[in-house]
Amino acid sequence: MFAGLNGWQLVIIIVLVVLLFAAPKLPSMARNLGQSMRIFSSEVKQMRTEDKERKADVDTSGAGSHPAEPVEPVEGRVVDRDDRDVR
Repeated sequence: MFAGLNGWQLVIIIVLVVLLFAAPKLPSMARNLGQSMRIFSSEVKQMRTEDKERKADVDTSGAGSHPAEPVEPVEGRVVDRDDRDVR
């Protein structure tokens, strides 16, 4: 299909084609990638600090409104719905 080209040869050809045709767009793409990585890392850092604060609140409050263990679901039963209820 590719006239006997190996994997590395195809990779080099693809890189050259991208550099040839997408060269003017590469700086803006790199800038956007850098901004996205900065936003992502700041969000991850914020999530970690919020998680540490939440754990500290649970530790200091004891068995308060934030249970340390997950609560098991409660089994219920289906009841007849009122015809006047719009839900």
